[in-house]
Amino acid sequence: MFGIFIIIIVVAISIVVFVNMRYRINKSHLRQSSSLDYDLKNISIEDIDQMEDGSEFEMYLYRLFIELGYSGVYKTVGSRDFGADIVFTDREGVRNVVQAKRYAIDNSVGISAVQAVFSCMRYYKAKRAIVITTSNFTEPCETLAGINHVKLLDRKDLILILEGFKRNEIQKVKDVIEAEPRMILESWSEVDNFVLQEFRKDYKAEKFLQKVSLRK
Repeated sequence: MFGIFIIIIVVAISIVVFVNMRYRINKSHLRQSSSLDYDLKNISIEDIDQMEDGSEFEMYLYRLFIELGYSGVYKTVGSRDFGADIVFTDREGVRNVVQAKRYAIDNSVGISAVQAVFSCMRYYKAKRAIVITTSNFTEPCETLAGINHVKLLDRKDLILILEGFKRNEIQKVKDVIEAEPRMILESWSEVDNFVLQEFRKDYKAEKFLQKVSLRK
């Protein structure tokens, strides 16, 4: 009798789990399909702020790049994207990789975004890399991007893109997207110098090594 009771409980729990999973899957599909129904020109920066997650922002940008008339536009898969969310070919025929970061206004994008999108360029056979965010970038992020010539588009740039698209100023929007990145050239010019600049280093490690050497 006790064994039958246990079986009934297990079956009931299985049914509840199955129904819950189906509900979540259906809800996810409904939300994804509804996110494709809006008119891109009605989307504001506030609407993007209200998106539930980064994948909706990626989907918006994917649709936007297509509407802008870019060629070779595709959205990468959610996992194993190697650092790129969107790939497109610009007006010069150059392939670009894009990483999208939908962050809160007070949450700045760090250097990991630049590291990821720059490192995936060869995988996607791209020559340019862009990071687009709803927020802004940290100073180290801007420095690393400048040295590696990664284009950074922050919240102000995104608003310009949104407003320009609404006014059907397609070429101006493309000018914002394709503008040359802020470049820091000093590091490259110093490569041929006999004396290279010393960067910030861990002096504690040097002192520790000196102590170890004295003990020998």
